[in-house]
Amino acid sequence: MSQTDPKNNPIVKVLEAYFITHDVKRFVVEKPAGYNFVPGQATEVSINLPEWKDQLRPFTFTCLTEQHYLEFMIKIYRDHDGVTNMLGQINKGAELILHDVFGVIQYKGQGTFIAGGAGITPFISIFRNLNKHRHLDGNRLIYSNKTSADVILQEELQKMLKHNFVKIFTREHVLGYTPRRIDRNYLIENIADFGQNFYVCGPDEFVKNINTLLLDLGAYPETVVFEE
Repeated sequence: MSQTDPKNNPIVKVLEAYFITHDVKRFVVEKPAGYNFVPGQATEVSINLPEWKDQLRPFTFTCLTEQHYLEFMIKIYRDHDGVTNMLGQINKGAELILHDVFGVIQYKGQGTFIAGGAGITPFISIFRNLNKHRHLDGNRLIYSNKTSADVILQEELQKMLKHNFVKIFTREHVLGYTPRRIDRNYLIENIADFGQNFYVCGPDEFVKNINTLLLDLGAYPETVVFEE
């Protein structure tokens, strides 16, 4: 039986913890019995240490729902003494506290996924699930990062999505990549059908800007999926 905190939230051990980019760390943790989520959803996590256990932060599950462990890919901010900086320092054997599952980013049908930076994380579980069931065809990912060093899971995403994986870099010119931002002109040039489903995730300002542009260009509010 899983260990729980005084509020009956499950306490889980970290099974693996290592960096997959210069500032993104992969955590594999125990999965409590009966713990479920829908691909795209998240939970609030805290570190099971006296000074940290009440500091909750939201992180998205990146594993498949049927796997016997839970996985998170977390961007570590080292410039201030916060939760992610502490997560950057903990390793296998440490304990995390999981809280309620939440999130409205769920797959509603074929469409275009637009991610900024660590905003790719809710889409990873969705893509992995669709790929496993051979339903990934017809979906496209436009993924914006500052540089090529910031891309999370580049090889896996490329293998799954093939020509439907579009990488954009805002601060780097690399052969074969698009050095620009996702602005109105980019959307007009690269999206033929604004009546399709759109999935948007990234920093708050990124999501707000993309959503405004999509709606202005004819997307329907009910077909733009994002975490409010």
